[in-house]
Amino acid sequence: MRYLIGLLFLLTSNFCFAQEKDVQQVMIDVVYLASDFLEGRETGTKGEALAADYIAYRYAQLGMQPISDKEGYFQSFPFKQMSNPHAEHAHEPKAGTGKNVVGYIDNGADKTIVIGAHYDHLGMGTSGSLHAGAPAIHNGADDNASGIAAMLLMAEWIKSENLSQSNFLFIAFSGEEMGLFGSKYYAEHPSIDLSKVSAMINMDMVGRLNAEKVIAINGVGTSPVFKDMIARNKTAGITAATTDSGIGPSDHTSFYLKDVPVLHFFTGQHMDYHKPGDDSHLVNFKGIHEVSSYIYTLIKEIDGKTQLSFTKTKDQREQKVSAFKVTLGVMPDYVYTGKGMRIDSVIEGRVADKGGLKNGDIVIQLGDIEVTDIYKYMEGLGKYEKGQKAKVIVLRKGKKLKKEVTF
Repeated sequence: MRYLIGLLFLLTSNFCFAQEKDVQQVMIDVVYLASDFLEGRETGTKGEALAADYIAYRYAQLGMQPISDKEGYFQSFPFKQMSNPHAEHAHEPKAGTGKNVVGYIDNGADKTIVIGAHYDHLGMGTSGSLHAGAPAIHNGADDNASGIAAMLLMAEWIKSENLSQSNFLFIAFSGEEMGLFGSKYYAEHPSIDLSKVSAMINMDMVGRLNAEKVIAINGVGTSPVFKDMIARNKTAGITAATTDSGIGPSDHTSFYLKDVPVLHFFTGQHMDYHKPGDDSHLVNFKGIHEVSSYIYTLIKEIDGKTQLSFTKTKDQREQKVSAFKVTLGVMPDYVYTGKGMRIDSVIEGRVADKGGLKNGDIVIQLGDIEVTDIYKYMEGLGKYEKGQKAKVIVLRKGKKLKKEVTF
């Protein structure tokens, strides 16, 4: 009996040590990639090149094969970013060359699983920033050093456990913030046959897992097997808020458009999104480990299956957001799974703030529209014009409150 207790203690200690070691490596990856030294990792800059070199170094550490004899782990691509004349910090159009960083684990299998995340960010925030002040370094710890750290962690697990029924292709994309330039280029110039890709797994902003442990998963309708797989997955106590569509503002879209089943993982929006405040000290490092464990469970199940079939999906965001004449001035909580639209953050000085709405309020009615989810909320917004008033009913700590806002 003492022997069994001792063995159990040893195994538990080893597991805890391994987990702690993994979390430490996640922290190292995020802290380096999101350091001021890399100056925001804007595509085509010295900071992007430093980040690419670091990721290539980590690939080599993990024993991945480069995709090219000439460029090694790198795949160069051209980009041309057009200027937005309405942006607060307008700039001249930029053109140059970016780099995807691609590593391969070749198991001689007929199928391949692609695992990706973008590593570029906004540099000094001269384009794409939501920061109202002077240009400043946008380190992008959650967006998307977190996704790169998760990708590298799963690569280590795949190598150590010797998953071998699939080949594995790891891609750190650049040019995502400018318009998916890197993933679009790879999809048009792939190093493998995309028709033999079982699935593309994309991590974009997985560094802010909340206390409820809810993660948003997009693309679950792109293969018939995904919904059942996700329903069975109880890893780390994580639950999923899912959408079917394979179309979204991240790199999985480029693969979906090539008829590849895709899953996109996201831990939610926050007030530091596309601002200088998205720094390492706000990242949930243990949460990245837990999210990685959850995704890894799905990867192992995909690895054990034959080639997955692909299903086209309807874009659930077909409501024309750009056609909206008004906005409430809030950031929705995209990982909320209950009835209504929960507000993640109220933007100071905007409509919701002036109307008395607060962070955490759950909008259940907007005018005559019963708000059951974010899409009904968007439908409600579409009925108003600037200057009009609207009744808003929210749940706050279980109590129903009526508010009035002026758009």
